[in-house]
Amino acid sequence: MPAFPRIEDHALLGDGETTALVDRSGAVDWLCWPRVDSEAVFCALLGTEDNGFWRIAPLDVDAKVSRRYREGTLVLETRFDTPQGSIEVVDALPVSDGDRHLVRLVRGLRGRVSVRSELVMRLAYGLTKPWVTHGEGMLCAVGGENRLVLRGPVKHSGRDFRSFGDFEVGAGEEVAFDLSYGLSYEGITAGLDVHAALESTTQHWRDWIAKARLNGSYTDIVRRSLLTLKALTNSRTGGIVAAATTSLPEHPGGTRNWDYRYCWVRDSTLTLMALLQTGFVDEARAWRDWLLRACAGSPADMQIMYGVGGERLLPEWEVDWLPGHGGAQPVRIGNAASGQRQLDIFGEVADVMFQSVVAGHQPDPEGLHRGLALMRHVATIWRDPDYGMWEVRGEPRHFTHSKVMAWVAVDRFVRLVEDLRADVDLEPWRALRTEIHDWICTHCMDAEGHHFVQHAGAHGQVLDAALLMLPLVGFLPAQDPRMRATVDAIEHHLVQDGLVCRYVTDPALDGLPPGEGAFVACSFWLVDNLVLQGRVDEARALYERLIALCNDVGLLSEEYEPIGRCMLGNFPQAFSHVGIVNSALNLQRASGPARQRADPDR
Repeated sequence: MPAFPRIEDHALLGDGETTALVDRSGAVDWLCWPRVDSEAVFCALLGTEDNGFWRIAPLDVDAKVSRRYREGTLVLETRFDTPQGSIEVVDALPVSDGDRHLVRLVRGLRGRVSVRSELVMRLAYGLTKPWVTHGEGMLCAVGGENRLVLRGPVKHSGRDFRSFGDFEVGAGEEVAFDLSYGLSYEGITAGLDVHAALESTTQHWRDWIAKARLNGSYTDIVRRSLLTLKALTNSRTGGIVAAATTSLPEHPGGTRNWDYRYCWVRDSTLTLMALLQTGFVDEARAWRDWLLRACAGSPADMQIMYGVGGERLLPEWEVDWLPGHGGAQPVRIGNAASGQRQLDIFGEVADVMFQSVVAGHQPDPEGLHRGLALMRHVATIWRDPDYGMWEVRGEPRHFTHSKVMAWVAVDRFVRLVEDLRADVDLEPWRALRTEIHDWICTHCMDAEGHHFVQHAGAHGQVLDAALLMLPLVGFLPAQDPRMRATVDAIEHHLVQDGLVCRYVTDPALDGLPPGEGAFVACSFWLVDNLVLQGRVDEARALYERLIALCNDVGLLSEEYEPIGRCMLGNFPQAFSHVGIVNSALNLQRASGPARQRADPDR
């Protein structure tokens, strides 16, 4: 194993409240309890083993490892083969309406294997060591409001603030462990029947994914991506977080490290379309309702992101005791970008409201009132600079994509009123829609007027992968010469080893040191543009190149480093998996998400 597990070495567990990551060595090295954005109790992912992990693996460190998910589930099976025999470790976060558990079952497959359970429990993102007591069949750790309880037949002994339990497993034998979380001032959480929990959780995931409306050659990878999106969804609120992690670096050893355990308005329409077109109507409605609740209030107060419950205060701070993944510092908790001004969010909210009605959802009872309030606000602010969809930390600019999404806001309101035949005077809003469109086509082109640029006033090669969204939201047809030229310019200047970068990083633009990987979601947008331009063979080849980047259990991070051939950024990334779903549908259906969003009357 490398000095620290690579991002792609991990598999995801989820229960509808939180997530965990398990690496190929059998170590759970990231787990936040009780919620995905709570403090981590296992934090070795962002530090060292002393910051918390739980490994179950053979004592033979040279064991060969293979793993897979149980078909149609988030129940992970990791197999270890040694000269003495083979075992399988089955891991899951059981899905329930009550307490929080992590269950692990060790199964003997062949011969007899010596196994070690090594448990390092830490609180507050690896900062504090709880008080641990070892008893018969139970280990209890308490610190502040938190209590962790490990149950199982293996006695663990404490040494150097770690707990060790050695045992042997023969063919046909099983050893079950149950680690639970609870509040220290309440009664100890009841234990689980591990076998029953694994079976019920297996059935839960299979029942859910069976609702998927899929066909074609990409069904398996799309199903895995849908399961990943469901794992990133809070079962009570409907909010979908951008990723399970914080501060996994966008550049090895770099400073572009952000907390993605929140819900981005930017992602909302693409996510909605992925759910609607694969048959998950209830999940799409829950996501829409989450968005409308989170954004409720004055449009001037809307944020670009919220907590999974709709929380608005997401202050950013740095965890100075963690060295970061591979030495990438700082490790950040919270996200200061939540306070940025971004125009794209207004277009996203309007588009979600519109697309939901097109899909047959009952209109929001307050939809027209919300829409009018949104339009009045957009009319006053669309000419203002902002920080763009990539949340640059330099000076605000007139980003092309932001202006386009302001156009989307007005366009979708007009179309919604037309569809509902509501008594609203649309002439001022039609005029505003035309005004914004004309401004973009005048001010956001290169000097020769051939293609769009990143922001108003930029020269010809200052590009942005966000420009690929223009035909996908219906701003211009993909066949328009300006869009063909824009796609061609992006292919020439932003593509690295076949993958699309967001933009050329520049401290003058984003206020950060240069360097990041190719942004996976943007590469899927290129696939969609190629489909809409009729370049289907090229689109399919790029799509298959992208899905080949998934790790051995079908997961993708935010970015990919083509030279080092490794994943970068937070993991797994919802935006990347939305791309897997939507681009597959665009390749296989005449009315895929891209065509449906750009022209819902098709």
